[in-house]
Order: sequence, then C-alpha cells, then structure tokens
Amino acid sequence: MSEPLRPPSPLDQLAERFVDDYAASQPTVATSIGVPGHEERWPDFTPAGHAAHADLLRRTIAAVETTDPVDRRDEVARGAMLERLGAELARHDAGWAQADLNTIDSPLQQFRATFDLMPTGTEADWTTIARRLEALPAALEGYTAGLDAAADAGQVAAARQVRLCAGIARRWAGASDAPGFFAELAAGAPVPPDGALARDLASAVTGVETALLAFADHLEAELLPRAPQADGVGRERYALESRFFSGVDLDLEETYAWGWQELARIVAEKQAVAEIIAPGQGIAGAMAALDADPERMVRGREHLQAWLQETADRAVAALNGVHFDIPEPVQRVEGRLTPTSGEGVYYTGPTEDFSRPGRMWWSLPEGVTDMTTWRETTTVFHEGVPGHHLQIGQTVYNAAVLNRWQRLLCWCSAHGEGWALYSERLMAELGFLDDPGDRLGMLDAQELRAARVVLDIGVHLNLPIPAGEDLGERWTYEVAAEFLRRHVSMDDAMRTDELHRYLGWPGQAPSYKVGERVFLVCREQAQLRAGDGFDLKAWHRAVLDLGPLGLGPLAAELARM
Repeated sequence: MSEPLRPPSPLDQLAERFVDDYAASQPTVATSIGVPGHEERWPDFTPAGHAAHADLLRRTIAAVETTDPVDRRDEVARGAMLERLGAELARHDAGWAQADLNTIDSPLQQFRATFDLMPTGTEADWTTIARRLEALPAALEGYTAGLDAAADAGQVAAARQVRLCAGIARRWAGASDAPGFFAELAAGAPVPPDGALARDLASAVTGVETALLAFADHLEAELLPRAPQADGVGRERYALESRFFSGVDLDLEETYAWGWQELARIVAEKQAVAEIIAPGQGIAGAMAALDADPERMVRGREHLQAWLQETADRAVAALNGVHFDIPEPVQRVEGRLTPTSGEGVYYTGPTEDFSRPGRMWWSLPEGVTDMTTWRETTTVFHEGVPGHHLQIGQTVYNAAVLNRWQRLLCWCSAHGEGWALYSERLMAELGFLDDPGDRLGMLDAQELRAARVVLDIGVHLNLPIPAGEDLGERWTYEVAAEFLRRHVSMDDAMRTDELHRYLGWPGQAPSYKVGERVFLVCREQAQLRAGDGFDLKAWHRAVLDLGPLGLGPLAAELARM
C-alpha cells in the first residue's frame, strides 16, 4: 500500500521537530503516541507550563506560515497545521485550556489513563511506573495551581463538574474497604512483595492517594465557591470549543435544527426495524426481546473481551482486499476492557513502530460484567475497522504521503469521530448489519449521536425547544435528563454519565454527526461527478491519504475528488 518516500520537505522537517517538542511539552501525549524519553514525566499544568506550551504553538505557527509548500501534499499538510494549531492556541488564549476540568477528558483523566498505555512486562517497566507515580503528586499540585490561576482570570468549570471531579479523585484514591485504582495497579506488579520495588510502588501509591484526596478537598473548598452554577457555557465559549472540535465555524442554529430533523428520521427507521423484531411491541418491546435472547448475551469480562476481539478480527478479514486495502501492521487491533468504570468506549492508536497496537477500550458500569452484543456490534466497527483503527492506524503507517505531525499528533474530533460514525453507516450499506438486532443497535447508536447534537447545542446556547416536543420551552438539567431518557437506551447511571459528559465538554458531542454529515455529502457529490465510474474503494483510499483535517479544509479537499 505504501508509496515511495520522497525527500523530506522543509515543512516535513519542521513537523518532525515539532512532534518531538510537543512530546517534551506534553509527556502523556508522548506516551500515547509512543515517543520515548518522557516515560517518568507529566505535563506542567502550572501557569508557567501553560504559557510555555502556548509559546511553542505560536513559534510553530509562525514557522509554518513562512514555510513554502513544495507540492500538493505539502499544501494540505500546511493548511492542516495552521488550522489545528491555531484552534489549540485559541483555547489557550481564551483561558479555557488552563481551566480544563470535566468528567470525561481533562488533565485529571490523563493522570489515570496514561497508565493503561504503559508497558508492564518487565521489572524495568514497573520501575518506570513507580517513578511516574512518585512524580504524580507534584503534577497534581501544578494542575491545582493552574486551575486556581484560571479561576483568578474568570475561567472556572461549572459547579457540577467541579463536584463530580472531586468525587472521581476520591474514588481513584480508594478507601480502606475499597482499594482505589492506583493501589490495584501496584498490586498487579509481578515483583516480590518484600522487595525494594514493591516498597517503592507502595510508597508512591500512598503519596498519590494523599495527593488525590488533597486535590478533591481543594476543588470543593476553593474552586467550587467560584464556579458558576449554570451548566450551559454560553455562545462565546461554545463557538470557541465547537471550532476546536470541528475545524469549522458551524452555523449553530442550522445545525441544531438539522439535529432535530435527523433525530426524527432515525426514530422512524428504528420503529420500522423494531416491527420486524417484535411486531406490535414498539421499540421498547423489540429491545426487551433482544436483551432476553441468550444468543445475544456475553457474560463475564473474559468472554466479553474475547467477543470484542473475535468481532474485530472478522471485520478485518472480511474487508481487507475487498472494500479496503489494509496494511499488514494495521490488521492487528486489540479489544480491551478498562480497569475502571465510567470512562465510556474509546480507541487508542498504535505507536509509530506498531510495537503497541491500536486498541479498542470498553468501560463497563460499576459491578456490570455482562453485555448484549446487538448493541455493541456496530460499536466494534466504529472503534475498530473500518472506523478509528483503520483511519488512525493507516495514518500512522502512511509515511509516504503524510508527515510525522500528521501521522502522530494531528487530530480533529469531527474528522475522526465523523469517519467512525460514517463507518457504521457504511457497514450497514455493505450488509454487515443486516441482522435486524444488529441494525437496531446501529440505529440506536445513531439516535444517541443525533440526540447529542440537539442537547449539546440547545443546553449551552439556551436555545428554544421546538413546539410539540412536550419537554418545555427551554433546556434545564431536568429537561435534558428527560430528553435522554426518551432517546438513549442505557441504564440510569450510564445515561447520567453521558449527560455530565455533554455538560462538561461543550462542542465535542455534536462532532460525530456533524463530521459524518460532511463525509456523506462529499461522497454523494463525488458519485455525481464520477457517475458510473465512481470507485468507492478508491475514494476511501484517497480520503484516508489526506490524513486528519478540520471539516473546513476536509470539505475543500474532498470537493477536488
């Protein structure tokens, strides 16, 4: 699949240096993408650390602006760097990068999830983990200082997010009758319990737990009184965050109205499929029938992980050489379960040399060990192949046409999540979701993503609810919870976690459907231009060869195809 490498251009060389500089500035990102040399360090989230990182972005943007592209590939890369780095810098300049605190994806979560990606096979690996644990209390202190400084400047997360994050920190710290994450991590080290390394791990864990409890206390005592009570962030911040996640200035009112239309379309399609599964019993009856089907239930974490792996492997085998050409290193993807609950489903990419493969992660609710497959088959396609794993894995592999920054660091949520959601729709088109239960699962996931568009924009911009929805005139926490009860088939705890995610991470949730919309519209336009000569496999290859882009640059590039 790979093409001959051309000599690196000046922009390629700049991008190469920037990856190393960014990894040094953000060691957790270095761990994520597999850049060595930072395994024992944490990002500096103090005001000085934030300023230094912003300065790196400014210097790099200035250098990219004065670097002339040598070919079309360079032009695409240059545009991507200016757009993505500019969007990241805009969050710093507005002060919201420094105030980052939410229940799903903020520095707090980095402090825990980074350990999921660290190797654990040798004593040397565990020595590295011990040293990173030892450095974590100081990193938490720095994060606290950064949050306080942001609060002094008027940027504070909503009170609900502050309270919930304090609870997360306490849960990870554990208690005498319920060990926390870090204690369980250290307990899994295959080292002599009376040895020096075991003592170092135990001492480091004690320090982390103490620091987490102090962090939680500080959030409640110092940050919470300064936090706004309103969950909605308002138009100015929402536009900023939406631009960061989508890579384009969305018409938010038009997107909100489109979201309602898309939601109604999906519900109607769900009703039709439900009638096939359980005639006369509606969507709820069809779901109950599927949940009661023992053939669609996987019980126990071990069997669940095996089902995830088998489903992903079957998809790779069926698609490779037929609908996609999948490079050999990308043909491997791992299905994993997270060690803690409440983190959703997500993907982590491979390292540059593929020594650590791409991984799909499922987070089960507390105490839950069983799962119904009809809901999750489409999610495997979303997280694995042809979704995130094919897109990100092929990007990492594609050194012939993408520079190192494009392959390892560039990410736009609407591009990545839009492709993954498009992949679910594609698998339905290709016949992989013809089973009515699996198709209902796909539509159920689509309904969730459409509901996110409506709720996220509506809550944060305080937009009116259309007449006839029987929800009230304006969004409140209670209205949003009721809206999700109507449109999201999860248990109460998971649904509440979802709501808290949208409230604390403004602009991210709509990116799935917004990105999918661009891929579908641009594919339709390409089909009209090519007529009978349209080659779907070739179009997919050309799309993936572009690398990650914001939706604005993406739509412009796809219009050329």
